[in-house]
Amino acid sequence: MRQRWYGLAALVGSLLAGGTAAFGQSFGVELHNTLMPAAGGMGGVSIARPQDLTSAMNANPAALTQFRGTQFLFGGGWAEPTFNLTQTSNIPALGPPLIEPFSARSEAPGTPLGNIGLTQDLGELGLPATLGMGFITTAGGFVDFRQVPESHGTNSGQVIFNLPVALGVDLTDRLAVGASVSLGIAFFDGPFVGVGGMTPDYALRGALGGNYVLTEATTVGAYYQTEQSYTFDNAVLLNPGPGQTAFDVNVDLPQNIGIGLANTSLMGGCLLLGVDVVYKLWDEADLYRAVYDNQWVVQVGAQLTRGRYRWRAGYVWAENPIDDTPGESIGGVVQPGGFAAVRYTQGLLAITSQHRISMGLGIADVLPGIDLDMLAGGMFRDSQQLGDFTTTSIEGYWLGAGLTWRFGRGACERLPAPDSWCP
Repeated sequence: MRQRWYGLAALVGSLLAGGTAAFGQSFGVELHNTLMPAAGGMGGVSIARPQDLTSAMNANPAALTQFRGTQFLFGGGWAEPTFNLTQTSNIPALGPPLIEPFSARSEAPGTPLGNIGLTQDLGELGLPATLGMGFITTAGGFVDFRQVPESHGTNSGQVIFNLPVALGVDLTDRLAVGASVSLGIAFFDGPFVGVGGMTPDYALRGALGGNYVLTEATTVGAYYQTEQSYTFDNAVLLNPGPGQTAFDVNVDLPQNIGIGLANTSLMGGCLLLGVDVVYKLWDEADLYRAVYDNQWVVQVGAQLTRGRYRWRAGYVWAENPIDDTPGESIGGVVQPGGFAAVRYTQGLLAITSQHRISMGLGIADVLPGIDLDMLAGGMFRDSQQLGDFTTTSIEGYWLGAGLTWRFGRGACERLPAPDSWCP
């Protein structure tokens, strides 16, 4: 029994690691809007004045009222991290060490992802509302140290998609509210052959938001997003064969609270400036509460419009979420090796870099009624010592693009389109 729980404890830590290392631009494990075609070029800024419809569905649903007519977006991206881990202590179980000292780079490839959305305003029905639905990549990635014998086959992956349905409603000329519900689809694979396997699960997540136009040039927005709770049934199988024991793994995406401000008062309305602040409640999320503290994220973005072109830039500061006092257990299970094992688990989840930059370009009417948005970004290299035996290093870059088709009144957004007068 004791060996079984020790094995489970080490497995849980490694299972968590698999879903995070590949997305260097994520906050914890969540991408938010950092790879949306337009918002991604502005560091993900999108709460008050989103520049693409999928960013509204994925954050503040009240902002959907800014999109008119029928609009369809198809976007994709590529995230390429460099993740290095040095472990100088054994992580023991009863018998041979489960993980031996090693220093290596994860050989997991970069990760492709897609975001698709459709919005339809309901003005023709006499309703001051916009409906949206889509397919959003929420979190995911891979880690692979199988080339290192001392890692004993550590290899894992986790991908989470969401299918949101959202509605934004104008209550007055200045105030809009919105709500969304998303069906999450998650795939979770454990790191050790014969012990973990690809396991799916489904979970719901809701969001409520509001937008208020303070002045002709200034808009403020806010939203609250519920946690998304997954239970991966029989995700861990110990001692396969007679006497085998299967364990479920519970994983939550956290509650998020966001507030954003956008302003177009400079350069005759041709310069859009935005700031978003997001607070992530990791301390209330199953399993992640053991390795992360609650986290602040500040995103700053700008968009300069010149004729058909929209030049974008962004900067993000993301608080390092690693818990400095994690205790001796993961999810209530005492780790073999004590703090060395806990710190090793944290190292595998260590998206610790606090500074990221991005840039982007939008081109209106590359074909009649079709806009093109492109983005690129990078996360500065960061190293961290975790306890006495574990050191991590991570950096990364990402690229993305998207096409937006606008039909009918969708050729003109509800809020003033700067390119209509910017030279």
